[in-house]
Amino acid sequence: MNDVVSADRVGMYNTSALKIGLFGANCSSGRCVTLAEERWTGSWEDGLELARMADDVGIDFMLPIGRWKGYGGDTDYQGSTLETVTWACGLLASTKRITVFGTVHAPLFNPLIAAKEFVTADHIGRGRFGLNIVCGWNEGEFDMFGVQQRDHDRRYEYAHEWIDVVKRVWGPEENWDYNGEYFKLKGVRMKPKPYGGSRPLIMNAGASANGQAFALKNCDAFFTSASRVNSEETAQKVRDLKEQARGYGRDIGIYTIGVVTCRPTTKEAQDYHRYASVERADWNAVRDILALKKISPETVGQEKYDAQRSAYANGMGGLPIVGDPDVVANTLAELCRAGLSGIGISFVNYQLELPYFAAEVLPRLERMGVRARPASGA
Repeated sequence: MNDVVSADRVGMYNTSALKIGLFGANCSSGRCVTLAEERWTGSWEDGLELARMADDVGIDFMLPIGRWKGYGGDTDYQGSTLETVTWACGLLASTKRITVFGTVHAPLFNPLIAAKEFVTADHIGRGRFGLNIVCGWNEGEFDMFGVQQRDHDRRYEYAHEWIDVVKRVWGPEENWDYNGEYFKLKGVRMKPKPYGGSRPLIMNAGASANGQAFALKNCDAFFTSASRVNSEETAQKVRDLKEQARGYGRDIGIYTIGVVTCRPTTKEAQDYHRYASVERADWNAVRDILALKKISPETVGQEKYDAQRSAYANGMGGLPIVGDPDVVANTLAELCRAGLSGIGISFVNYQLELPYFAAEVLPRLERMGVRARPASGA
């Protein structure tokens, strides 16, 4: 098996201690379940402009969501989405520095076809393609494809074989057979191999014990939640995950997700956050999302349901980072000090809000030593 990933790929070709990416820009409304008129469109035209802007200001990666149909509500939240590997190919051809991921449901893609798609994207981007592998949880999406979702444990057994096949086909072997429980393949060979002789960076965000074990054994980066109130809690989680990964012989990066609302004053940021995520939240979509996850007052109790309801209105549970540039920069620096390798952030409108974030927050992080200054011309 080829399980070699270069340090340059893992570091996304820079030395920043905290990698910062844009999460969810391939979907309408992004990660914010809001009725606000300025919410993100998710269109190709807007996404392309965003990627070029992100490339210019030094954002490290673009991470899409693997979504096949919307959640409903008044906005049909995430109802318009662009398929992620095709999306990545277009963005990689139009940028110079940024890493772009494809988010792929392993149960829906033959691993040999998927491996060929990934290599194609990787050559287009000259080594800047990354893979975010997901096993899926939304039964409605699987029903749409006529694919039966496996029980929880078996879906990760399947994913182990799937990623095993993908990595092996990326490697130097030719004309090999595979005799697994889920895949029985004969005479496998495929060219070209990934760009530059090193495989793409692989991410995962499995939340369960089995999902976490899969990520720590097979991936280079793992997404987990960060504490909203206690940075030491986050630091301890990072230490524990890294220790578990070392048990598999791996040095893994730990990432999280967040939703940024940054304005010249903290009051302005708080006012806008309340407007977009409370006053203009698409509460019907939030209700439908929670129902899909079997979260209701009856299943979890009213207090926990209300907390989940608020969290999902604000970035589908991502860490809310709300304040002026100093508050936002200090929060990100604290996450870095807790040991996190990176964060995927979203905005209500990426295009409108990224320029201010780049102009005010990124230089502060450079002065703190959290971010490296972008290379000349980036």
